[in-house]
Amino acid sequence: MNQIRRFADQKHTAGYVFTLPFIIGFIMFMVVPMGMSLYYSFCDYDILSPPVFTGLENFRNMFTDETFFQTLKVTFFFAFVSVPLKLLFALFVAMLLLKNTKLSGLYRAAYYLPSIIGGSVAVSVLWKRMFSSDGVINSLLQMIGIPCSISWLGDTKTAIWVLILLVVWQFGSSMLIFLSALKQIPSSLYESAKVDGAGPVYRFFKITLPLLTPTIFFNLVMQMISGFLTFTQCYIITEGRPLNSTLLYTVYMYQQSFEFYNTGYGAALAWVMLAVIGIITLALFATKKFWVYEGGF
Repeated sequence: MNQIRRFADQKHTAGYVFTLPFIIGFIMFMVVPMGMSLYYSFCDYDILSPPVFTGLENFRNMFTDETFFQTLKVTFFFAFVSVPLKLLFALFVAMLLLKNTKLSGLYRAAYYLPSIIGGSVAVSVLWKRMFSSDGVINSLLQMIGIPCSISWLGDTKTAIWVLILLVVWQFGSSMLIFLSALKQIPSSLYESAKVDGAGPVYRFFKITLPLLTPTIFFNLVMQMISGFLTFTQCYIITEGRPLNSTLLYTVYMYQQSFEFYNTGYGAALAWVMLAVIGIITLALFATKKFWVYEGGF
């Protein structure tokens, strides 16, 4: 009995040893920074001098900050437009790649590549150059007979769509998840539907789409969170210009914290965004029972 107990203690010790690096890293790089950020959100802090506790002053200032409400408006528009478009495009491509061919692996890798490099600084710089008034996009339009010299990034109506297109282009990860889910649907369901005379459209809306709703829900939640946290594309391509029409919340938070040295206010902005993402995620989970099919195959 003592040997069994000693062996169990050794297994527990080994488990603690192997998980210790993660625990230490989680505490040092997640818990501690979040605790410091929460404290700074209640302080007047500019990085260069010690923080001075001011209570809820930073949060009260938000209600008189017009730029704060503008960034919320832009971010909500950006997320609620780009995410559905990305998921629709990802599902469409996944349906096209469902059939196995000799080049299926190559196609899947090619379509997934934008998800890997799309958030990089290099791609953002390239995208900015493409949509400049003398960039590739206007040149291609002129080549097909459409005289165009639009300043895509200089117009308040088109600049945000440049950022949305870049995000939609990074559909690869969602596409692979959809593709995996499509392969899990039993072919017998489609065969039975064909015997009953069901066409492709009917089979898609009555078989494919309902059985994909759990995957759609997962992608929707993850991509919505990612959409609200988008930073690099906006910061590199537009920096919020023109007239703050593309100023995403994360970029404004960065500007307040590290460019305007209003770090306490930036920390308060971060916690408000955390609350917004939490509320939206809870709202999505609240609607889950109305449209997500969980009955199995």
